[in-house]
Amino acid sequence: MMKKINLLVLLMVLGSCQKKEEPILISPDLLHQSIDKVTEIMIHDIFSPPVASRIFAYPNIAAYEIISANNDQYKSLAGQVTDLTPIPSPKSTTPINPQLAALIAHLDISRRLIFSEEKLTVFRDSLYTIWSSQNPTEFEASKEYGLSVAEHISAWMNADNYKQTRTMPKFTVMSNEEARWQPTPPSYMDGIEPHWSKIRPFVIDSAAQFKPVPPPAFSMEKNSPFYKELKEVYDIRNEITRKGDSSEEIAMAKFWDCNPYVSVTYGHLMFATKKITPGAHWIGIAKIACKKTSSDFDKSVLVYTKTSMAIADAFISCWDEKYRSNLIRPETLINQYIDENWKPVLQTPPFPEYTSGHSVVSGAASTALTSIFGADFAFDDDTETPYGLPIRKFPSFAKAADEAAISRMYGGIHYRSAVEVGVKQGRDLGKFVIANLNMKQESQVVRTE
Repeated sequence: MMKKINLLVLLMVLGSCQKKEEPILISPDLLHQSIDKVTEIMIHDIFSPPVASRIFAYPNIAAYEIISANNDQYKSLAGQVTDLTPIPSPKSTTPINPQLAALIAHLDISRRLIFSEEKLTVFRDSLYTIWSSQNPTEFEASKEYGLSVAEHISAWMNADNYKQTRTMPKFTVMSNEEARWQPTPPSYMDGIEPHWSKIRPFVIDSAAQFKPVPPPAFSMEKNSPFYKELKEVYDIRNEITRKGDSSEEIAMAKFWDCNPYVSVTYGHLMFATKKITPGAHWIGIAKIACKKTSSDFDKSVLVYTKTSMAIADAFISCWDEKYRSNLIRPETLINQYIDENWKPVLQTPPFPEYTSGHSVVSGAASTALTSIFGADFAFDDDTETPYGLPIRKFPSFAKAADEAAISRMYGGIHYRSAVEVGVKQGRDLGKFVIANLNMKQESQVVRTE
C-alpha cells in the first residue's frame, strides 16, 4: 500500500513540474530580425543587386501564402503571380500556428538561396530550440506545415530560369563600338547578370513591358544632347567636390551608394568593401514603415512581400534595358575625351549605364510602399547607419525615390536621362504591380503621386 502511495505522490510531483504548453507567440520584431539576418549574410556573400532581389522575394512569398491561407483579410497570390499554384494544406490534425509556420518557411527558403547556409542554420536552430521548449506539439505541427510550403515554393522558384542563366555566356564587350559599355576601374569587372531579363517575372507580363524610351543618341559633338549630359556629369562632380564636407549632393550620393562591388586598392592588395544592395535599402525602409505603424506580423509580411516583388520585377525590367542599350558610362568617356584624371564621387558599378538601376528600383519600391502607407508617410531612414552614414529624413517614399535617383548623377555614375527616365520606368512598373495584385480583402490606400 505504501509503495502505491509513494508512486502516486511521485507522479503528482512529476506532473506538477511539467511546464504547461502555451501558444508560441511570433512577434513582428522576430520577422524583422530574421530578414535582417538574411541581409547580413547576403552582404557577407556579396550577391549582385539583381540576385539579391530574388533572395528577398521568394521567402516573403512563402510566408505570405501561409498567412493568406489562415487570415481571411488576406488573399492568396496563386493565380495572380506568374505560375504560382495554391500551397498544400496542413497534413497534421494538430492545429498549426500560422505565424510560426510562415517564419519557418521564410527561413527555409532563405537558406536555400544564400551561400553561407551554416550562418542562417545556426540562427534558425537557436529559434527552433526556443520554440520546441515552449510548445513541442505546436512547434512540430507548424514546422511540418512550414517546410511543406517551402518545398512547394521551392519547386516553383526553381522553374524561374535562374539556374539556366548561370550557364549562359558572359557578356561580350564590343571594344570597336564607341558608344558601348566598357569595364570601369579599379577592378574592370565583367558586366554582371547580362541574362537577367530572362528570369521569370512575378507580376509584370514580360521583361520588356516597361521598355523606356531610348537614351539620347551617342554623339561627342559639343552641341548634341548626349554630350551636354556627359559634360553635366563632369561639371557637377567638380562643383560639388569643391564644397568638400559641406556638400549635400555628396551626402546624398554616399547615402544611396548601395554598391556591393566597391573595391579598395592598397599597392598590390585589393579587397571589397561590403555594403547592402539598393533593394536591401528599400527592404530596410519597409521595416522602418512597419515599425513606425506598429504593424502586426501578418501586415508586415504583406509589406515585405509586395515591396520585394516590385523590386524584383524592377530589376528584371531595368536589366532588360541595360543590356539592350548597352550604353557606355560617363567615367569612361570623361577620362578618354575630357580629363584622364577625373574620378566620380562613387565607384562605377560593373554593368551598362541606361537606365539607372537605383532609379528604377526606387520608383517601384516607393510606389508599392505608398500604396500601403499613403503618399505623405514621413520617416527617418537609418538604414545606412551600420555603414557610418547619418540618418536622413524624408516626407514621403516618393521624395526618397527622387533623391535616390538624382544621387546617382551626383555620384558621377549616371547621365540625367538615366535617372529621370529610370525613376519613371520604376513608378510605371510599380503602379502596374499594385493594380494587378489583390492582396487584401479590404481596400488599400492607392494614391501614388
